[in-house]
Amino acid sequence: MAFKIRALDIPDVKIIETDRFGDHRGFFSETYSRAAFRDLGIDLDFVQDNHSLSGQQGTVRGLHFQTPPYAQDKLVRVTRGAILDVAVDIRRGSPTFGRWVSAEITAENWRQILVPAGFAHGFATLAPDTEVQYKVTAPYAPDHDKGLLWNDPAIGIDWRVAPGDAVLSEKDTRHPVLADLPAWFTYG
Repeated sequence: MAFKIRALDIPDVKIIETDRFGDHRGFFSETYSRAAFRDLGIDLDFVQDNHSLSGQQGTVRGLHFQTPPYAQDKLVRVTRGAILDVAVDIRRGSPTFGRWVSAEITAENWRQILVPAGFAHGFATLAPDTEVQYKVTAPYAPDHDKGLLWNDPAIGIDWRVAPGDAVLSEKDTRHPVLADLPAWFTYG
């Protein structure tokens, strides 16, 4: 199996592609290999797998992150449906602080996105009944679970969902804007 990696406009956020082999039975794909990822320069210790189902198109989950010492790197993929995956740099002192990148991750394109610690992460579903699976490098820690307001006008994310049509949790409507976010992460 061959993994391919490319950086997005914020180089710390990466797209990872892998082969998918199909025949009359279906397909096979290796989606993660610690050794292969190390060969790509990604040496992370994933400790937990998460799986979400969003029933409605236009569901926005995010923007989420955990603070140190439970900060999480995330390796995200879609097994059914499609998402617009978004990462916002929240590392104080970073040359890309407050900037965002996005990528369409779908069951069809079979891409994965690696979002490192120090980024707020979220996604919007582009199809109904979308299933997202992701690996994280730290366990869930409720006291370190934080967020950034999904529609902060100073960031200006194009979620491909009209604000009035976004399906959100109550929690995700109450996160602070970037200007009010404490400096939990520093660059370098």
